[in-house]
Amino acid sequence: MGRPDYESWLGELVPRLKAGDTVLDLGCGCGVPATALLAKHFAVTGVDLSPVQIARAQRLVSTAQFLCADMSTLEFAAGSFAAVVSFYAIIHVPLEEQPAIFKSIHRWLRPGGYLLATVGSTAWTGTEDDWLGAPMYWSHADRATYIVWLEETGFEVLWARLIPEGTGGHTLVLARTSARHPSQAGEGDER
Repeated sequence: MGRPDYESWLGELVPRLKAGDTVLDLGCGCGVPATALLAKHFAVTGVDLSPVQIARAQRLVSTAQFLCADMSTLEFAAGSFAAVVSFYAIIHVPLEEQPAIFKSIHRWLRPGGYLLATVGSTAWTGTEDDWLGAPMYWSHADRATYIVWLEETGFEVLWARLIPEGTGGHTLVLARTSARHPSQAGEGDER
């Protein structure tokens, strides 16, 4: 795997937000580099399933808040965040749980909020026995399926780009919620 260019990826998001905005890093790992880069500008909450990674993140990025939680059962109040980022994390949750995660993210975002995430490029579910020294579970749909899921959830997909990796890769997607609050939606608008 080539080294992800988090700084460049976040460069697509940062200008769309205001200093001090609330941002959720879903699957933050040890907080470096993405959470640390975001914490320079925003009020960041990092979430990861691993207590070891959360302990590291608390040491490495003291200006952010961290929670050790499962993203598939996590709850935040509606409209809590201006943006959610999730790099190489959602693809480790069983495929059948992923649409519900996108619905939760959509609910947690304020009107006009952004999602920047890496998702699958081709469909595959399985386990690698020795991924960076440990077994790792993967489950992802293909790029077209993710775009459909996001649009059905109410996101506007602004762009989706291939992030090459070996003979395949992942998809980096930037999506936005409607600028209108759901209670302001017109007749027949189910979003």
